[in-house]
Amino acid sequence: MHGLVLAQLQCDGLYTRPIERIAGRLFDVKSRRPYYSGAMATEFAISRFFVPMLAKTGWALFMDCDMLVRRDIAELFALADRSKAVMCVKHDYAPSHREKMDGQIQTPYPRKNWSSLMLFNCDHPANAGLTLELVNNAPGKDLHQFCWLDDSQIGALPQTWNFLVGESKRDDNPAVAHFTNGVPSMRGHENVAFADEWRAAC
Repeated sequence: MHGLVLAQLQCDGLYTRPIERIAGRLFDVKSRRPYYSGAMATEFAISRFFVPMLAKTGWALFMDCDMLVRRDIAELFALADRSKAVMCVKHDYAPSHREKMDGQIQTPYPRKNWSSLMLFNCDHPANAGLTLELVNNAPGKDLHQFCWLDDSQIGALPQTWNFLVGESKRDDNPAVAHFTNGVPSMRGHENVAFADEWRAAC
């Protein structure tokens, strides 16, 4: 398991997108449009799309850092479909909050949260389209909507592998609890579902 460290990706010459820091918030310059704020809630907002390039072969999993894995991750890899370039939970929802985490703007867009957990088939030829040029120049909203793929190349995972705490339909025993609105260590989220498990695991 490896973390995506933005500073290291920049140092290695992979991540060349210009970033602004305004009032303590990160903004992706190439994504700043009237319809998309360009706000980067995390340093891996864009860098997640380097995963197939970094892993090179086989299957590689990207997960947001606000997730609690509650089952053997091997069960997820067992769902891998070689005919697909990427697999994810295909959420169909609109966020119920205007802010997330520590006051970050909650930006609605199609396929919201699909990219928060992605199982990449690094050997699939369609992922060759996920080039350095594309990752460093495409608007963030396009990358998060899998712009380099046909819809038929995006495989579906069961909701249990990316259960959005406080947003998804009821699941008392999800495989992955995703604290998308804020982890239990943040004010206002101390008592959300699975908070005690999160604290025990930290």
